[in-house]
Amino acid sequence: MDQTTIRRLSDEATEVLLNKDGTTSSRRGGWMMIATILIEAWDLYAISFVLVFISAEYHPTAVQLGLVTAGVQGGALIGALIGGYVADRLGRKRVFILTMVLFIVLALVQGFSTNVWDLIIIRFLIGIPLGSDISNGYAYIMESMTKGAREVMGSRWQFMFGLGEVFSIVVITIMYMTGMDHAILWRVALAIGALPAFILLLARLDLPETPLSLIQRGQFVKAKEVSQRLFNDSLDMLPNENVVMEKPKVGDFLKVIWADKTRRRATIFGWISNACQGAEFTAFGFYLPVILVTAGVGVAGSGHTTNITGTNFVTAAIYVLATISGLTAPMMISKIGHRGVAMWGYGLAFAGLVIGAFALGANIQWLIVLGACTLMWGHYWDASNGMTITSMVAPARFRATASGFGYVFVKGASFFGAFVFPIMTASWGKVGATLAVAVLSLIGFLAAKFILPELYGYVDQEGKAVAEV
Repeated sequence: MDQTTIRRLSDEATEVLLNKDGTTSSRRGGWMMIATILIEAWDLYAISFVLVFISAEYHPTAVQLGLVTAGVQGGALIGALIGGYVADRLGRKRVFILTMVLFIVLALVQGFSTNVWDLIIIRFLIGIPLGSDISNGYAYIMESMTKGAREVMGSRWQFMFGLGEVFSIVVITIMYMTGMDHAILWRVALAIGALPAFILLLARLDLPETPLSLIQRGQFVKAKEVSQRLFNDSLDMLPNENVVMEKPKVGDFLKVIWADKTRRRATIFGWISNACQGAEFTAFGFYLPVILVTAGVGVAGSGHTTNITGTNFVTAAIYVLATISGLTAPMMISKIGHRGVAMWGYGLAFAGLVIGAFALGANIQWLIVLGACTLMWGHYWDASNGMTITSMVAPARFRATASGFGYVFVKGASFFGAFVFPIMTASWGKVGATLAVAVLSLIGFLAAKFILPELYGYVDQEGKAVAEV
């Protein structure tokens, strides 16, 4: 069978699958992939609640503190690129099993660091499987669920982040209230992320490879079997034998994206949005517990008798609100579209950061909290669909690569924000640094208004792209 015929048959099968209704198995797979965000959220944000204890033990410089917080982001940047590339060639399942195993091991190891550089290196390594898993997971969602449902599931990542953040602050606060030694507390807080990761690994073991990934690698026999399981369709147009397919070239990925106007504009917006929301949050929201403590919000006592339980409860309440925001964002996509969700999100985030800057300058504690609440609600909307969009518009043979490339913008900006914000704060003060971050939210709003085409109901196929509203 020649390559032209093989490509035609695979395109026909791809079109059928992208328009099929999913089964219970396909929905379960989507939840198993998006659940990765809980693991990432625990590891990324648990450290923000224990930075004060790490600082007390290791006395890091501003640069070292930035590297401790940004190390995972830097590793995830590399992991996103590697994971997407490998998943397009070896399949989704091999990658998501390997990444969970690596994370479990490294999460435990970080609890045994002996100095600040140990911790920085380990956290950088942890980021590699996390970034790989996210890029691979988004490809899995877009290939294993029906249109509309896959958009909603992909946009739930901020809801899952919120749950992970609330879970981490509650658990860490309970440990703090028990009087646990702070040098032990922060180690346990970071290492405990291995437990939910182990549970997720066990739950994923019986998930199938996606039929689209199998098709793009010429494994037609297995693709027909998995398609029957996920979509109740045995893809009769495919022959009952495996074939050799040409390997996609990474350079072709950008050529294909650029060849179609809708795909090009959507991808450009996704990259801009991922960068803006990544830096927007890690530059201010990530350091929120430290900001609230230094501003005296919820702090009782002083010196060695300082109690930050009140601060933790305030932070937890803000994250509960953010989680609710993350839950509502996917619901609103069918009502106001991807553009509407992004514009409202970035608009509110910009307002929240401006309010927060003013409140920090005037030292008005209740207004600091109000600004943080506004920022969080907006952020959990504006960050909900960037990855969904970049993954959804990509052709199947490049989908994990596209997801990984899109996630690079999240992690690159997150690394930059987490690393630079302490330095900016030291140089410009809290007000100046916060206003600088607000510019990113404004850029995201303008990108949503002038670049992003409406994509709700979008179905993509190589050589054919359709948006059905």
